[in-house]
Amino acid sequence: MSTSAHLPADPAVATPSAARTGGTVTDRLVEANQQYAADFRDPGMDARPVLRVAVVACMDARLDLHSALGLELGDCHTIRNAGGVVTDDVIRSLTISQRALGTRSVILVHHTGCGLETLTEEFRHELEAEVGQRPPWAVESFRDVDQDVRQSMQRVRTSPFLPHTDDVRGFVFDVSTGLLREIAPVK
Repeated sequence: MSTSAHLPADPAVATPSAARTGGTVTDRLVEANQQYAADFRDPGMDARPVLRVAVVACMDARLDLHSALGLELGDCHTIRNAGGVVTDDVIRSLTISQRALGTRSVILVHHTGCGLETLTEEFRHELEAEVGQRPPWAVESFRDVDQDVRQSMQRVRTSPFLPHTDDVRGFVFDVSTGLLREIAPVK
């Protein structure tokens, strides 16, 4: 489900309720949650994914991972960030996912037309000039999405914190066709 399909394209055409509360996007999302909660029934699940898989993917709004991968609520852990890059924080989340919550497989999903292909590390320097402090994180931009998937697979496979690295696979999602293309790992 895409929340944007439920939001008016023109902010001036807000719902009466949204107009009462200021009409921000957050107000509309909170209202949608209230409607969702009215019909919500506790599925009786715990935090352990049924399929014992963690999916690391880009935060791009065009990726509907559950639909694209045929997943249901409770099937997987989903970890998303800009580019779907395996950073220290992704390793942190995967470590908790594996060691505390029983996942055994890792799927990495990058995609065509990623915004990180258009950025450079210069982005950090521009931020530093604007705010007076350089961000402590790397942009992790890339030019070759296939190579970046390989690098991310390698980071997972070589992490000393992850006990389950034998089922790590990487893919590129085509935002035009919806198809996944598997990327061979570094040999």
